[in-house]
Amino acid sequence: MICLSGANTLVMLLTGSITLSWQHSVEKIRWEEQYQAHPPYLYLTGASVLGSGAGMEPPSDAQLHNGRWYWQPDLKVKEVVLAGSEFTGEYTLCFAAGRCHPLSHWLDTGQQVILSACRPEGD
Repeated sequence: MICLSGANTLVMLLTGSITLSWQHSVEKIRWEEQYQAHPPYLYLTGASVLGSGAGMEPPSDAQLHNGRWYWQPDLKVKEVVLAGSEFTGEYTLCFAAGRCHPLSHWLDTGQQVILSACRPEGD
């Protein structure tokens, strides 16, 4: 499962994979990243961006499909810090079957939120 934590709140999402998206602060273009939970890590398994620009150039192995660049970063991280900004708009989390919700559906977005793989009890 994937967990969201902020201040004194922990939310366990009943899924092992999500798509995290947000708007780039300068280019105003949507960025998306796909994560899968394999405790204690989150694996960044895919990313995409519509177009390119300041600070968002796709890597050399990215593939262009219908104006959107796609690539597979193959990166594992312990957590992703979601530090909201008035310039990027709100983060969105999407699940299977295209169900999407803004981050504020679960937590106050006026605070720093941590996205991580939920650790089994006892770890």
